[in-house]
Amino acid sequence: MQNPIYVGVSGQISLERRMETIARNMANVNTTGFRSEEMKFESLVSPVARDNNQNVNFSSAGKTYISTNRGPVTQTGNPLDVAVNGDSYFSLQTPNGQVYTRDGRMVMTQEGGLVSVQGYPFLDNGGAPIQIDPANGTPRIAADGAIYQNNLQVAAIGLYQFQPDSKLHYGPNASVIPDKAPIPVQGDAANGVVQGFLENSNVNGVVEMTRLIEVSRAFERVEAMMRQQEERSSQAIQTLGGKNQ
Repeated sequence: MQNPIYVGVSGQISLERRMETIARNMANVNTTGFRSEEMKFESLVSPVARDNNQNVNFSSAGKTYISTNRGPVTQTGNPLDVAVNGDSYFSLQTPNGQVYTRDGRMVMTQEGGLVSVQGYPFLDNGGAPIQIDPANGTPRIAADGAIYQNNLQVAAIGLYQFQPDSKLHYGPNASVIPDKAPIPVQGDAANGVVQGFLENSNVNGVVEMTRLIEVSRAFERVEAMMRQQEERSSQAIQTLGGKNQ
């Protein structure tokens, strides 16, 4: 009699987690370089029910993962804005260590360091902070990430790719942190950078709003099912109790 209630509760837990994911994505729909969070769901069979020769499918709480799909690119005309033209990531040095991002908004400090909008240094392929000469004017950034001033290469933007099956979690500055060490790669026209452009969030606001409506309706249906089951249980108890009097 209680199995439908347990199934309903497991469904509500899954839907609640999905709602939290949608809310997080919607909050970052306009965050430069943000990677959306998605969920995988599966049904679980209760061990107790299996022991009793019954199969009762419960919804799992869901597993989250960070989507690496590319976001739309916008031209800004700012020479210190850079977008990745491939599957690579920039690297930043933060107080929590090296992180990876598609947010290519660079700011030049008075000393010539190229840092993120939060002040974290951009790194080259060797993991060293990028440094240029602030007196030599606006840099030119080639497709392979090489940085030129007065037609001389002075530095290069580091590009990194994740190893297969790497699991990601969020870091600062719209960044992600993999559980496996990323591999430095050499940029080129197909997998390099584009100066004067930025990659936007890969969150699709229309899709997320549609998901929000679907999850809300599903939650209402589960709640209605649980109310009906509770009413049936109460009626059964009353009926059985009356027969025993």
